Amino acid sequence: MTNFFIVKHTNHLINETSPYLLQHAHNPVNWHPWGNEAIEKAKQENKPILVSIGYAACHWCHVMERESFENEETAMLMNEYFINIKIDREERPDLDHIYMDAVQAMTGSGGWPLNVFLTPDCKPFFGGTYFPPTKAFNRNSWTDVLKNIHHSYQTRRQEIDDQAEGMVKHLANANSFGSSINDQQNPSFFTSENVNTIAENILKQADTTWGGFGNAPKFPQTFSIQFLLRHYHFTKDENALKQAVLSLDKMICGGIYDQLGGGFSRYSTDAKWIAPHFEKMLYDNALLIGVLSEAYQLTKKNLYAEAIVQSVEFVQQELLSSETGFYSALDADSEGVEGKFYTWDKKEIEAILGNDASIFCEVYNVAEEGNWEHTNILWMEDEIENIAIAKGLALDHLKTILSNCKQQLLDRRNKRIKPLLDDKILLGWNALMNTALSKAFAALGHNKYKELAIANMEFIERRMANENGGYFHTYKNGQSKIIAFLDDYAYMIQAYIFLQEITGNSNYLSKAKELTNFVIDNFSEDATGYFFYTHKNQKDIIVRKKEVYDGATPSGNAIMALNLNYLSIVFDEAGWKSRAFKITESLGNAIIRHPASFGVWASIIQQKVVGIYEIAIVGNNVLEILPALLKNYIPNKILQSSTNENEKFPLLKGKSPKGGIGYYLCKDYVCKEVETNLETFLANM
Repeated sequence: MTNFFIVKHTNHLINETSPYLLQHAHNPVNWHPWGNEAIEKAKQENKPILVSIGYAACHWCHVMERESFENEETAMLMNEYFINIKIDREERPDLDHIYMDAVQAMTGSGGWPLNVFLTPDCKPFFGGTYFPPTKAFNRNSWTDVLKNIHHSYQTRRQEIDDQAEGMVKHLANANSFGSSINDQQNPSFFTSENVNTIAENILKQADTTWGGFGNAPKFPQTFSIQFLLRHYHFTKDENALKQAVLSLDKMICGGIYDQLGGGFSRYSTDAKWIAPHFEKMLYDNALLIGVLSEAYQLTKKNLYAEAIVQSVEFVQQELLSSETGFYSALDADSEGVEGKFYTWDKKEIEAILGNDASIFCEVYNVAEEGNWEHTNILWMEDEIENIAIAKGLALDHLKTILSNCKQQLLDRRNKRIKPLLDDKILLGWNALMNTALSKAFAALGHNKYKELAIANMEFIERRMANENGGYFHTYKNGQSKIIAFLDDYAYMIQAYIFLQEITGNSNYLSKAKELTNFVIDNFSEDATGYFFYTHKNQKDIIVRKKEVYDGATPSGNAIMALNLNYLSIVFDEAGWKSRAFKITESLGNAIIRHPASFGVWASIIQQKVVGIYEIAIVGNNVLEILPALLKNYIPNKILQSSTNENEKFPLLKGKSPKGGIGYYLCKDYVCKEVETNLETFLANM
């Protein structure tokens, strides 16, 4: 009788909290987490380090794991030749930035999984992204790469060391930018001409048929949309509004938006927003909820209100922990197949919906043969109002039918095997979602959004603060770890600012000031005024980087510039304002020529040119009347409210209206005569 058994491997990742690392904890590869133990082992054994970086919702990361990291023979090569380290890029974005820059410099491209080979002192000398198990796609096989690197390391060690040393110098030099903080500012930089040029350069990339910018794959580019919304508000440039609205409309109608459950996927693989890369990230939804809130304030278009409500509901149902922290992401795959949870066979829809299946399939482009890889993604070519007109149907009747259909399909979908949940809680992404909730409350006035934002901030303060006056980057299962990065602090300060605006609680501003001082003390590059990505006491990196690009998430430096400008007015800190504009100007023409990569920076120029409204509301029942002001689109404002005057804040100092409520509009703390009627106050802005 033959005994069959399965060898169950366990490696050094088994005690980690990251879902991505735990996915690899039973690979036959002897993975280590990043840390001194693995690095010292590489030095002792004189082996190169293989660092493999990815994240839990990454489709191609899963593919390479299945093809190579779960393969016994491949694992034997990796274990014999290298010290193998797995990194969750979301836990250690600092390391991801460094080694991604290195691989891009070596190969001209980057992505995930990111596989980079280091000398034992952590200096990179070779790297790439996905490698197939056999030679394909003009890429060497993974086993060939392993063998070639091992051979080179054994026979050309000095050459590799020299190459690695040169790469570190390149990374350091690439990080040396920014003029002296003491240089005089150029008044000709912050001009309406430059703002108009930024808008023109954004619109040059516009897809005027399907919305968005550039070619496939298409990302939401919320910073560009936000800039265009504001540009229209300030200048009445109809082209700016048209493109911003078209982009949002097409995304909401497209497959990138979950037509049944709400919420947005990461990006679209095609120009029409039909076929998404199905991973759902907390930060994407936060940024889209935020820009939709601005779009609704500006246009009052019901489509945006519905998308906000549905997307917040998605976040609450799928990404909210019992402690009121927000989880990171939902995977693109389920049952090993990308998008399987979200796609449909037409016959399945017909069996569920019966007589209503025909109209549903027409509206959502469901085909017998499938509209994507032999299955169907639900998407609409146009808004429901226009579809109703085209079909000669009453809008309310069509909406009722589709709503009932979607609920039936959602009920059936909820019985499927769900995509993996990445249940780590990241400080920065929670702060982005916190700001989104504040903006959603301002736009729609739903108290539950404000209450959730307050509860989430209490969770952050309770669970993620450390004893040194700072915060941790990640939290899971009662454990907080990894000291926070610049983005974490920048987004949290911004969240405090928005929370104060919707609650009138000035304690949030005091906390924002305290955190700002912490960032200045621990992250500043004093010579230029920029901020490093990492804390000054962090030692396990080969170079201390400054990040300035606005990518999938905004640059921490850009958000800090916004924060410094806002808080400089709140607390009369002139040096903070000067620093904010100096680091913006230091990037110069890069912002103007390439606004897709510097969208938040572009908004700082925009804000400087149009000026800021300093608004104070003081008097009885201020919280009751605050929503009536917040629903208006005033993107360039400092807003403070209080039941009484407050000597601690210049804008609230000496503000004591005689009975009722007083609205004050100020500039440089010099205020117009107090108004007691909100409509009159808004009309005079």
